Amino acid sequence: MASPSVTKLFNYVMFFSAFCVTFVAVPVSSFQFQVGGAMGWIKPTGNESDTYFKWATENRFHVGDILYFKYQNDSVLVVNYTDYQNCVVSNPISKFEDGNTVLRIDRYGFFYFISGQPDHCKAGQKLVIRVMVQSEVESPTSAPSPKGGGDSGDYDAWDFNWGPPLNSTIKLSFTSYFLTILGGVLLIFYVFM
Repeated sequence: MASPSVTKLFNYVMFFSAFCVTFVAVPVSSFQFQVGGAMGWIKPTGNESDTYFKWATENRFHVGDILYFKYQNDSVLVVNYTDYQNCVVSNPISKFEDGNTVLRIDRYGFFYFISGQPDHCKAGQKLVIRVMVQSEVESPTSAPSPKGGGDSGDYDAWDFNWGPPLNSTIKLSFTSYFLTILGGVLLIFYVFM
């Protein structure tokens, strides 16, 4: 049987380890996606017209995640559903041309992106992502209502503000902090009681 001082030291080491893991694990509440993976935001060639569709279906997006578009001699347009379907570049919600566009997802629902070059969009350089609903996000009753009851995904409230590109600082929600503190308090009670 171990001596009381060894047991106490073991408890302190376990507490410190759990404490560190708690604070390291919480900031991973959002993720940065490079759109298109390693190839980036480029015009698909040949039979690759579903490249961005496939990429989007392989990922799960949540509020707070970051989309990173890397491109050259092109642009990224945020558009509504109809303009996405028809590759209309003349009426974007937002337009980015800096070659390194960083956008933070600020709500759940669908987001539509196309290349600013009409022939690129028609070749498949367009992306639709569905941002998943999370418990920390507004309730679905606050979601924008669809136009005309249709199933097209076109919304009245496409006035979201992407703002300027973000830096790497990620804001954590109050719930994340609360759960971290609660976990720490419970761990302290467990170790010392």
